[in-house]
Amino acid sequence: MTAINLNEKLNMFDDFWKPRVIAELNGQQVKISKVKGEFVWHDHKNEDELFYILKGTLRMEFRDRVVEVTAGEMIVVPMGVEHRPVATEEVWMMLFEPANIKHTGEVKSHLTVDSYEKI
Repeated sequence: MTAINLNEKLNMFDDFWKPRVIAELNGQQVKISKVKGEFVWHDHKNEDELFYILKGTLRMEFRDRVVEVTAGEMIVVPMGVEHRPVATEEVWMMLFEPANIKHTGEVKSHLTVDSYEKI
């Protein structure tokens, strides 16, 4: 039981779209990630995802609309909803999701992460 300094952890890496696990609780993982550009369209059939924006503005695209999420805001994407995160500038975010979630759902891409580094 120690405090986790998010800025310290975020300064440990510079790559985009590769979340790192910083904590675990009740079968959930807390991850941090830096993102820039477009991710892939995907969904998670059995898991919800929570995106909390720490820095920048994330555009969460859905097939029928777009939601802009800015620093200090969060969005929950319900299970089964197809979505695509987009960041025109560098965005820092924290994610809360089940430990067994597949990064890009059933979609395979050059951005897919199969195992998450713990920092």
